[in-house]
Amino acid sequence: MLYLVGLGLGDAKDITVKGLEAVRRCRRVYLEAYTSVLTVGKEALEEFYGKELVLADRETVEQEADSILKEADVCDVAFLVVGDPFGATTHSDLVLRAVKLGIPYKVIHNASIMNAVGCCGLQLYNFGETVSIVFWTDTWKPESFFDKIEKNRQNGMHTLCLLDIKVKEQSLENLMKGRKIYEPPRYMSVNQAAEQLLAIIQNRRLQGEEPEITENTICVGLARVGALDQKIASGTLHQMSTVELGGPLHSLIVTGTMHPLEFEMLKLFSVDSSSFENNAFQRTT
Repeated sequence: MLYLVGLGLGDAKDITVKGLEAVRRCRRVYLEAYTSVLTVGKEALEEFYGKELVLADRETVEQEADSILKEADVCDVAFLVVGDPFGATTHSDLVLRAVKLGIPYKVIHNASIMNAVGCCGLQLYNFGETVSIVFWTDTWKPESFFDKIEKNRQNGMHTLCLLDIKVKEQSLENLMKGRKIYEPPRYMSVNQAAEQLLAIIQNRRLQGEEPEITENTICVGLARVGALDQKIASGTLHQMSTVELGGPLHSLIVTGTMHPLEFEMLKLFSVDSSSFENNAFQRTT
């Protein structure tokens, strides 16, 4: 049996009882280590689970999936995912490979950022399409995610923005020369995401457009959701470019039309209450 086990968002103890029981009876246990991170390290998980964990990076999962599934038809193998197992499409690929090989699988769900964002007070059924904001480079500055945020906002919907993670990435030079030398891990902050959105707004204005999203659009910055030191800050997009939320992982929400209750909840986390007084019209439903 292949078990896909969600670990939740906080620390080692966020695994479900069902998930822990599955892990402890498995012969091999893999920890997916590139779509998200926990606030604790591999060693803390091993101590709590009583199992040795094999780190599975993007290369392992996408190119060597058969090694993960090896002998899973005759013994139990677990694949651990921060959050919920289906928070990333890569894991659907693993399931399809298992089915093709005749290996039964079982999914053990857990909390993920996709539902835990409700902690800020915005109602989950008022969210539109989730977007990913990627790190820009000097030569690559995509704006497609901005169009999706605008579309959500035009429909009155909030947008959850998942921020880029760079783990075990190679420089172009090392990649071309086949050198297994990796760059230090990088995790996009709410500040960086807000700065990129502000840059796009400026670009659109230079092109004669007036974007649906402006510097004064109410947004929410979230950091380390589910951890003891979780932080939430609400305010304008401009304020999100300077707010201090600490270490990773960060997420950003661009609000749409807010219900009065949502508006009142966000005020609990305001960087500056005057931002909400100036944006009172956003309460209209």
